Amino acid sequence: MISIYEELCKGCYICIDSCPKNVFGVSKELNKKGIYPSMVENIENCNYCGICELICPDQSIVVKK
Repeated sequence: MISIYEELCKGCYICIDSCPKNVFGVSKELNKKGIYPSMVENIENCNYCGICELICPDQSIVVKK
């Protein structure tokens, strides 16, 4: 399971760029900051490597297997 705390996301999309399995995409809805946060699009591709959780500068991603 991958949880994204949308209100912490600043829309840098580092998770999208760094994910080797193309799990993330961009939400179509704005968060309270007026930013389109990252979202999980292809959870079935995820191998729970945790790169996204480690690389997120806002600590807005939590990965639990």
